[in-house]
Amino acid sequence: MTTFVVIVYIIVYLSMLLGGIPGLRVDRTGAALLGAIALLAVGNISEQNALASIDVPTLALLFGLMVVSAQFQLGGFYGIATKRVVAQDMSPPALLAVVISLTGAFSALLTNDVVCLAVAPLLSHLCIEKKLNPVPYLLALACAANIGSATTLIGNPQNILIGEALKVPFNGYLLIAMPPCLLGLLIVWGIIVSLYRGKWHFETEASLENTEIEFDRWQTFKGILVLTLLIACFIFTAWPRELLALGAAGILMLSRKFHSRKIMGLVDWSLLVLFISLFIVNKAFQLTGGMDWLVAQTESAGIPLDQPAPLFISTVILGNLVSNVPAIMLLLPIVKGSDVGPLLALSSSLAGNLIIVGSVANIIVVESARQAGIKIDFKTHARVGIPVTLVTLSVTGAWLWLVSLFS
Repeated sequence: MTTFVVIVYIIVYLSMLLGGIPGLRVDRTGAALLGAIALLAVGNISEQNALASIDVPTLALLFGLMVVSAQFQLGGFYGIATKRVVAQDMSPPALLAVVISLTGAFSALLTNDVVCLAVAPLLSHLCIEKKLNPVPYLLALACAANIGSATTLIGNPQNILIGEALKVPFNGYLLIAMPPCLLGLLIVWGIIVSLYRGKWHFETEASLENTEIEFDRWQTFKGILVLTLLIACFIFTAWPRELLALGAAGILMLSRKFHSRKIMGLVDWSLLVLFISLFIVNKAFQLTGGMDWLVAQTESAGIPLDQPAPLFISTVILGNLVSNVPAIMLLLPIVKGSDVGPLLALSSSLAGNLIIVGSVANIIVVESARQAGIKIDFKTHARVGIPVTLVTLSVTGAWLWLVSLFS
């Protein structure tokens, strides 16, 4: 192995663990990009190999779905949906159930991070307006977004990556993932209701600025129509998912209302750069024999990653150490076959609820709450996140074991 490649690889993944390079204002994406640049500059990977390492279908699918999500955000769909739900006269546990159900459904189709980004500020505003404690609802939003996103291969970035890299069938995955995810949403509701019994209301004179985007009926209808057709094509045709998503994005960008610049502003370019950079860093490590060495070391340590149970546990641990996407990037060169797709996708997505840094959706919700003057610290999140994660992972592990008996 080339020493420089190993050093860069270790530094990049340590940065994933630490959230960036300590002492510098370099986040995870910046660290991965610097690593890829260093490897190219020194010549440890050729330009041809670097380009060949980039999984274009994954990036295309991710980009297309980001544009679809942007259409809903700009059309004010999330705002009107959240406002109408919270305005209903229902008990706090019933309202919690509706918030969890809708968040799970939206996240399965429109990606969890976008849903949390759009809904969290408005949910905080509406809860405070109704004198409701916003903390249980915000925690429910984060947990339900992570669980709901695990239901489909388009619910979050790591599932998109797994689906494309391992060629996992859309329908086959949906059938396996739906039962534990639906049960997971029920588990979130049960745990939060038991923890916040008698703590639903609070007295405050505070008021928050309304960040709701004006609702546009036609643009929302256009988004719903395109998304419905896109999902139908995913389910009923064998056309490449990335081309379908790009086609959907192209239709939505043909707009007289929204300028392309506005739509592009809602695309998560930082995430796309993270993907590209990690593809290059991983390829350089693989070419130098690092992946073979890593597999040999894990097997000699009694952790055979070709077995379901060790792979399930390793994914959960890695996902919380280096975040979901880098963890999957790390594991994909090691695992083989589409059969492990559901295991990787479910375990990495559900593990994201464990601690705040376990998923970007958690961080978005906590940061949005902080900006609204609502405190959700590590302990507050962990009181809900840890039991939710342990129970949902146990249920999912048992379900996958049952599925394996009949497959």
